[in-house]
Amino acid sequence: MFQNLRKHFADHLAERRTRRSRLVSKDGQCNIKLGHVEEKNRMAFLSDIWTTFLDMRWRYKMTIFNVVFLGSWFIFAVFYYVIAYVHGDLLEFDPPQNHTPCVFNVFGLTSAFLFSIETQMTTGYGYRCITPECGIAVIVVVVQTIVGTFINAFIGGIMVAKFARPIKRTKTITFSKTAVIGNHEGKLCLFIRVANLRKSLLIKNYIYGKLLKTTVTPEGETIVLDQVDIDFVVDAGKENMFFICPLTIFHIIDSSSPFFDMSMDTLAQQEFELVVFLDGTMESTSTCCQVRTSYLPKEIQWGYRFAPIASRSKQGKYSVDFSNFNKTVAVPTPHCAFCFLDEKGHGEEPKKGYDNAAFQHSTETPTDDIEM
Repeated sequence: MFQNLRKHFADHLAERRTRRSRLVSKDGQCNIKLGHVEEKNRMAFLSDIWTTFLDMRWRYKMTIFNVVFLGSWFIFAVFYYVIAYVHGDLLEFDPPQNHTPCVFNVFGLTSAFLFSIETQMTTGYGYRCITPECGIAVIVVVVQTIVGTFINAFIGGIMVAKFARPIKRTKTITFSKTAVIGNHEGKLCLFIRVANLRKSLLIKNYIYGKLLKTTVTPEGETIVLDQVDIDFVVDAGKENMFFICPLTIFHIIDSSSPFFDMSMDTLAQQEFELVVFLDGTMESTSTCCQVRTSYLPKEIQWGYRFAPIASRSKQGKYSVDFSNFNKTVAVPTPHCAFCFLDEKGHGEEPKKGYDNAAFQHSTETPTDDIEM
């Protein structure tokens, strides 16, 4: 039992270290910290308050919204209370029977707060109402109505925009957990599988990748996040894909590919992060969205291919088995791109060999110790 707990704890720590080492998480979140930002740049977040609220977490957003509503209700309640106090409408002044208050049935701070809520939220219970006795009270009601309209419009718009953000659509687009390297139509390729979990399509799709690694220039400059373009294609091209079922995209490993100098033995020792992007337009809302994921060297399997996932029944119906979405199958694959392209004289040629003068062939007939 303790061994299982220790193994689970070790796996959990390893997973946390892996998450911290990524620039882009598997679900597309960017893991980067911005430090020592100048104060004038921080003020830019307030000038772009709409985007700031959209990017804000729900708990902070709801806290600010509650504070804004309660604060506006209380501030205007204080105005109504002061007006009632100056006009002598409060019960402590014992107004006469023929006294006309500025606001009916406002006798203290609590009743003023309730009237403020009814005015700003247009509730209108009918028990408390404004009178033409005090012009300042009428002005306060008009100002509160305008302010309340702006607050409701801003908060309502933020809520709708938050729910309708394209990032929510990206949750239903998934990439395979691992990438594989294998043969495809006489070429060595890196494969990634992507699927759309909704029946509504993504149109005008464009898929591409970036290889992030640390490089040193000939001048001695160290570039921590050097970005190398990675072209991904499908059989029909890399643009305007018919994204109705899971697709397997691939990158051709040729002499111009950054994977060309890697091999099956050295891949795990490499330090890079492959970030894959899928840009598209939602068919239902015509809103653009981007899906991201990343792969570390240990998440790339050399000498594998993805298991089949789509099938067609005898009745002519197509179906997709998502239990095979991340399943891979081992296939014969050269251990490096040089071997595949037969460069530098070490290609795979099963019909040829190398003569060794020191090798002596035995003419003895081997015995079979296994009884049939």
